[in-house]
Amino acid sequence: MARLGIFSIAIGLLVGVPAVAAPTSSCEESAGSPSDLKEVRPGLLQGYLAMEALPDSLKLLTAPPKPGSAADALDMARAKATIDTQGSPRWELATIDADLHFPAAARIFSCALGVPISQEATPRLYTLLRRSLTDAGLATYKAKNHYQRPRPFMRNGQAICTPKDEAKLREDGSYPSGHTSGGWAWALILSEMAPERRDQLLSRGIEYGNSRSICNVHWSSDVEAGRLIGSATVAQLHADPVFRADLKAASAEIKALRMRGLPPNGNCSLETRALN
Repeated sequence: MARLGIFSIAIGLLVGVPAVAAPTSSCEESAGSPSDLKEVRPGLLQGYLAMEALPDSLKLLTAPPKPGSAADALDMARAKATIDTQGSPRWELATIDADLHFPAAARIFSCALGVPISQEATPRLYTLLRRSLTDAGLATYKAKNHYQRPRPFMRNGQAICTPKDEAKLREDGSYPSGHTSGGWAWALILSEMAPERRDQLLSRGIEYGNSRSICNVHWSSDVEAGRLIGSATVAQLHADPVFRADLKAASAEIKALRMRGLPPNGNCSLETRALN
């Protein structure tokens, strides 16, 4: 049975979860109703896509850099360059980015979006983020399980942002990054819903993936591959009528909050100090 590793820690998924098809409806406007949804395990909301509909990361990605290659040397150099961030605001932000449990995870893009994101303020957006995270994360596992690439801290012996996860991370393949796939998928989806904030959202999505390198748990090439899988997942999601219904409803929520002038509920002060 394939392992689902550290991404399963982040979203509460256990090994052996069967594929659960997304709910269907003849009416696209009501297809994404939260009352239709199921949790395949406590805390894990089913994705929009059936397992067989997920992008095949093993087919889409080339093999990770071989040890001793020029590409591997570049990964090593980039990992070394992040060590000095330990204890800085950027390290603190990367630690926050590592937590994909909800409700905390919902706030990651709040500052870039410019409005609060929560189950109470934006129920349809909250649901969309949870479901698309499942899809984008699980889409990385064919390649992860095939290559089982060792993570940076396993080679350089340096600290990571979440030491409590170290044992599980050692057992979970580094390539591609599941966190990055989910974060980049969110950035693309949110920038579609709020084009007036596109630059801020995409920039935050890039930095979200960079946080995995800052944390010393992913190589730069893992992050780049994660963005590719995130993009492929979003492309597939647009073929799903339930996702499109949620996208439309969540867009309306964002516009309503912006008109009311409600402030973000993320740690915007930390983001400014860490990223500027």
